[in-house]
Amino acid sequence: MSWHNKNPLQDPLARVRGLGSAREGVSHWWSQRVTAISLIFLGIWFLWFIQSLLPYSTPESVQFGVFVLLKSPLNVAFLISFIAVACYHAFLGLQVIIEDYINHESTKWGFLLFSKLLFSIAGISGVVAVLGIAL
Repeated sequence: MSWHNKNPLQDPLARVRGLGSAREGVSHWWSQRVTAISLIFLGIWFLWFIQSLLPYSTPESVQFGVFVLLKSPLNVAFLISFIAVACYHAFLGLQVIIEDYINHESTKWGFLLFSKLLFSIAGISGVVAVLGIAL
C-alpha cells in the first residue's frame, strides 16, 4: 500500500503536509555555490602563499617565512577569509549529508549541532592563530 492510500478520507493537503519544501533549499544551494566559487580564488591565493614558503628549507626558516608573509595585511585578510569560508563550506556540505542519511530526528539534530560546534571552533581557532602570528 503506497503512502497516499493509507487514509482515503484524508484531505490531499493534509497528506503532503510536512513532506514538502522547507523553503530553505535555494538559499542553502546558493550558499554552497558562492562559497565554492570563492574557495577557487582563495585556493589559488593559498597555493601561491604555500609556494612562497618553498625557498625556506628548515622548519625554523619556514616559520620565519610565515611570519614575514603575514606581516602584510592583505595576506592576513586572505588567510582569515580562506579559513572562514572553508569552514563554512565544509559545514554546509556535511549538513546536507547528515540531513540526507540520518533519519532519526534527535540523532540528526545532535549531529548537526556537533558539526556546527566543531566547525565553529575550528574556524575561530584558525582566525585566532593567524591574528596571533600577525599581530
